[in-house]
Amino acid sequence: TVNCLDQHVEKSPDRVALIWERDEPGTAVHVTYRELQDLTCRLANTLKKYGIQKGDRVAIYMSVSPLSVAAMLACARIGAVHTVVFAGFSAESLAGRLMDSGCKAVITYNQGVRGGRTIELKATVDEAVKSCPSIKHVFVAQRTDNKVHMGDRDIPLEEEMSKADSVCAPESMDSEDMLFMLYTSGSTGKPKGIVHTQAGYLLYAALTHKYVFDYQQGDVFGCVADIGWITGHSYVVYGPLCNGATSVLFESTPVYPDPGRYWEVVQRLKINQFYGAPTAIRLLLNYGEEWVKKYDRSSLKVLGSVGEPINKEAWQWFYQVVGEGRCTLVDTWWQTETGGICIAPRPSEEEAEIVPAMAMRPFFGIVPVLMDENGEVIEGNDVSGALCIAQPWPGMARTIHGDHQRFVDAYFKAYPGYYFTGDGAYRSQEGYYQITGRMDDVINISGHRLGTAEIEDAMADHPEVPETAVVGYPHKIKGEGAFAFIVLKEQTAHVDRIKEELKTIVASKIAKYAVPDHILVVKRLPKTRSGKIMRRLLRKVVTEQSSNMGDVTTLDDPSIVKEILDAYQKYKEKSSS
Repeated sequence: TVNCLDQHVEKSPDRVALIWERDEPGTAVHVTYRELQDLTCRLANTLKKYGIQKGDRVAIYMSVSPLSVAAMLACARIGAVHTVVFAGFSAESLAGRLMDSGCKAVITYNQGVRGGRTIELKATVDEAVKSCPSIKHVFVAQRTDNKVHMGDRDIPLEEEMSKADSVCAPESMDSEDMLFMLYTSGSTGKPKGIVHTQAGYLLYAALTHKYVFDYQQGDVFGCVADIGWITGHSYVVYGPLCNGATSVLFESTPVYPDPGRYWEVVQRLKINQFYGAPTAIRLLLNYGEEWVKKYDRSSLKVLGSVGEPINKEAWQWFYQVVGEGRCTLVDTWWQTETGGICIAPRPSEEEAEIVPAMAMRPFFGIVPVLMDENGEVIEGNDVSGALCIAQPWPGMARTIHGDHQRFVDAYFKAYPGYYFTGDGAYRSQEGYYQITGRMDDVINISGHRLGTAEIEDAMADHPEVPETAVVGYPHKIKGEGAFAFIVLKEQTAHVDRIKEELKTIVASKIAKYAVPDHILVVKRLPKTRSGKIMRRLLRKVVTEQSSNMGDVTTLDDPSIVKEILDAYQKYKEKSSS
């Protein structure tokens, strides 16, 4: 926190650190570095008063706000380890994380507000801590004026902070002490608590923030990610604040109160760098250009994309419509485990080319290699393989909390001597990298290895199909076949025509063998709250294991499961008749 607060408070205390774009449209709150330090120190002293010490784990279950940022920094200041749990997770998911990490306390809000709806945060925490004996205290802040139940272990946070000292000496920490844990899903389904440490993580977050986005002093940096994800940790909180930046906290959704929200915020806050997810771009693309063109975006200099490979249609729309063809667009590849951006078009030589929908260039110190099935390095260009990293870098995760063996197995066993990313990649003729999707979303059709993301990308080129998800299913002759779920722009009568056109596109873009055997039109795809498509559920549907859906609590809207099952049943009946 000394790097994120004290150094800036000394030089420029009145510089704005955070602009909180609250859910309620047009009600931004500005917080200076001095004010943020005051909040942080009072919160830190409150934690200490209730017995939180260096090394203790503290869970933060809050929506994006200056107070949630102060909670992260307060933990860091006293040497406690924060684990932020996205405020959309269920009580069961929260409890699992609290137990796995052995948290002593939870910091939460009475309620959250998102997209005009009220979310019961405290009630969810109450439910979760029932099964967590390690939790001694629950600190409750007020986001709304509504009263919530307060029990024996519950502490009103603001009340305590108002009585606390506004000076708190920072704990002295070793460079390799733990800074935070963040849970991410593995292929097994049991979330992994990824551990990041002090010095390496902060250095890497700050450097990538400065160089990938060409951040200049005085810029307003707008990363619309939630603090519950690594993107929020690195590019809303730690990277920007270490660089003395002004960082936007976005509490709302891209479509509240209407699909112009992002661009209205860009105009009003004069945002210079805008960093968001392809899934939101694809959603907004459906609503048309008028929502974008309604607002002045002349402040924008750099656009960024994060969370999944961006498809060409979304890239072009983001670049041409949002950025008016004059902003640098950086498609960034990285992971919770890497701590910060590893491959992106910038930094590079001045005016160096940017190829649409490609991450392209490794960041300083990142040495990517592609590996073949036999674990050998693939030399040369115009090749594809498993993406590995050959040398350590400062931001890399150090372990999985409580399970170092799983860490070794997941990342270092497949290709000894290399970090295996779990992603496949293509190295172009020019030596640039393109991420082709998770290796575990790979299907094998008639002996051909194929990333489902490749089929999705091909189909996404169809003007009437904004969203697709492809999963593999067992096929008697080919081993596996591709089953595509698609969302249409308009409810059109020409469904059969569109399906035929899609098959033609896939055949021409990849190969005949890649053409999906089945294409099912659905109203929407099952997504997590961060916008990732839950292909696991779609696989269960097409392999008819719908009785065993597993954990669906991370879904944005769990009712979608029945919606898709019904559509699948109708499709099956129609096919068999």
